[in-house]
Amino acid sequence: MRHKSYAPLNTIVLAVVANIKKKRHRHTLKEKEAKRFLLEVYTKLGADIEQFIGSKTRVEVNETETAEVFIFNGRPLLARSDGLLFFTLSFEELFSLFPKIVVDMGAVPYVCKGADVMAPGVRSIKGEFKKNDLLLVVDERHGKPLAVGLALFSSEEMKTAKRGKTVKNLHYVGDKLWNYLRGS
Repeated sequence: MRHKSYAPLNTIVLAVVANIKKKRHRHTLKEKEAKRFLLEVYTKLGADIEQFIGSKTRVEVNETETAEVFIFNGRPLLARSDGLLFFTLSFEELFSLFPKIVVDMGAVPYVCKGADVMAPGVRSIKGEFKKNDLLLVVDERHGKPLAVGLALFSSEEMKTAKRGKTVKNLHYVGDKLWNYLRGS
């Protein structure tokens, strides 16, 4: 009697385990959970997003490799990564509520590859903010959103900064979250 090889079985098991790790979990929040989450959004972001999405909103959570994505009535508008809640680059209605950092065109390719914003690349600051507030990073030529970032200084301190990092890049055009959002 010949022994059968178990190599194909091992390959199948490894493939199944790899797929389990890649699977994403998506679920809808119950009404109470959704209200609690909207209160958290208001508390942490200072924005009443119900004015943009309506009061009767279906909130889904999709857990991806890089972040939890919060989907409101089919639109992926917010995300949480490493415990930090932030708006996505697809939530254009919210852009006007947040301060902006305008960067020169030389900084654009770096920011779009995930680099933090450096002081020499900042052309102007629109709006007032404190350290650790969320910001929108835009280019100087067209004002197009490039990234969502976290202020490493207040707006007053940033105006006088000459070197070093000023904004931590959280989510940018071309990152995994951006690509996920474009595919939704």
